[in-house]
Amino acid sequence: MDIQFTLDGRRVGAILNDTPAARDFAALLPLTLDLQDFHGTERVADLSRKLETSGAPEPVAARVGDIAYYAPWGNLAVFYRNGPAPSADLLILGHLDIDADQLGSATHITIEAAS
Repeated sequence: MDIQFTLDGRRVGAILNDTPAARDFAALLPLTLDLQDFHGTERVADLSRKLETSGAPEPVAARVGDIAYYAPWGNLAVFYRNGPAPSADLLILGHLDIDADQLGSATHITIEAAS
């Protein structure tokens, strides 16, 4: 599924994976969230509810531009640096078409279905 991120006023295209968690995330759209830095690797924001995590694919390490969901905390993460080792708690939902410099400074996002 194609979606659209607006990061601090800049529009950026993204694609969600075809997984139960990504489809559940898409059901929350449109969203407007404030981002905070986490460990100098990702920008994170709390979601209004936890996502469906059954049927999750095998864990992989997050890479720059990945949109992910951290199940234990119920938050959205957008990576501007490559993430840690794969974890079953971190589900990759999709990927943003953006470089690390643009993403690392973002503080406010709007996410909606692509038109």
